[in-house]
Amino acid sequence: MAPRAFSRLHPATPLRQLRGQRSRRLLAQRAVAESIISMAGLVGAPVHNSVGLEVGRVVDVVARWEGASYPPVTGLVVKVGRRAIFVPADLIASLAARRVELRSARLDLRDFVRRPGEVALTADVVDHQLIDVEGVRVVRAADLYLARALGALRLVGVDVGFQTLLRRLGPAWMRARPRPDRVIDWASIQPFGTADGLVRMRRPNQALHRLRPGELADLLEELGRTERQELLDSLEPAAAADALEEMDADELAVLLRESTPARGAALLAGMEPDEAADALRDLDEHDRTRLLAAMPVDASTRLRRLLRYPAGTAGGLMTSHLVLVKADAVVEQVREQLRADDEHRADVDAVIVVDDAGRMLDDVSVFELFLAEPTRPLGAFVAAPAPVTVAPDADLEVVVEAFIESRGSSLLVVDSHGAPVGRILADDLVDALAEPRRFTRTGLRT
Repeated sequence: MAPRAFSRLHPATPLRQLRGQRSRRLLAQRAVAESIISMAGLVGAPVHNSVGLEVGRVVDVVARWEGASYPPVTGLVVKVGRRAIFVPADLIASLAARRVELRSARLDLRDFVRRPGEVALTADVVDHQLIDVEGVRVVRAADLYLARALGALRLVGVDVGFQTLLRRLGPAWMRARPRPDRVIDWASIQPFGTADGLVRMRRPNQALHRLRPGELADLLEELGRTERQELLDSLEPAAAADALEEMDADELAVLLRESTPARGAALLAGMEPDEAADALRDLDEHDRTRLLAAMPVDASTRLRRLLRYPAGTAGGLMTSHLVLVKADAVVEQVREQLRADDEHRADVDAVIVVDDAGRMLDDVSVFELFLAEPTRPLGAFVAAPAPVTVAPDADLEVVVEAFIESRGSSLLVVDSHGAPVGRILADDLVDALAEPRRFTRTGLRT
């Protein structure tokens, strides 16, 4: 498992770049910033009909989640007597910080029922977790801001400041005073579905796809159970797997325990085998057995084979994904094989030439294949000296010494018969050396 101290080191997004991105947002427009309305101030405000009579007070604001960077407001939830009714947006004549005026004196007094795709902003969003994608952080909405923009009343920003929490506890006149300088533009936000599951995450913020695996891992570790499962669902399978591989071991174990067996098994199956095996080692036997049983047979067989090797040994460090070729195969055939194996490019720096019995003859780098003539047979690459190898039960010290001797970017692991069973990549060795908890020969961490 990649240690936090090494996997999370990345250059911070320059402040100038962030400002440049956010300057294109709605809140950067002066007219919008000067007209924003605080949700904290709006809730409890009196609602007057077209003849000036107070008919009720605002309980909540309803918006439509899907399909827009700035969700449009579809109406208000208004308390009229003992009933909470819905007032459609087209009946709102004006909406200010502490007063709402309607176009009509007639109201539909049926109880409010949320329609598909609608979110009650106070009930479902305020005090809930969100992702500030451009800031790469998990935030909690202290207040939300509305403004007229793009032809409609819209949700345009979220306040995450501690001072706003204090403002919400103050008198009504204080709650109504927004602080635009403390607001994140809503286009930078990735929200989640409602607590009751009626609304799923809206179309993923495209900036999510530009985040590094370590950044996504940080977000997953900070989110609550429901939110992180929803975030994982929004990611491409490969991106989700890369993020899981960067998570802290304990946090990943929690995520796997809280997932259904089918879900947890699918997540593990998408990870690199050595990383998935590490994750399984951190679970108790019951959880490990449950997840392996829910996997496809080929995936569970591969992982069970890796789990035979204790952590901290060559077998525990290696990936079992290998590219094996016979000596009579030609370069162009091997290139085609590598193209078909593109999803594992990070784990393949060489192909292994084997004899008919599966014993290793040589290890040929991808760079050599790139320069070679297409018709050259792989057997022509076999030459002394033989590649440096280690046995599956070799401890970490032996692996390091062999790596130094080989001067390569990976190290082959072979069984007692000389057949390759895995490859230790340089980054996996670095991870093991940087791991703050040492491995014992039993595979348990101390």
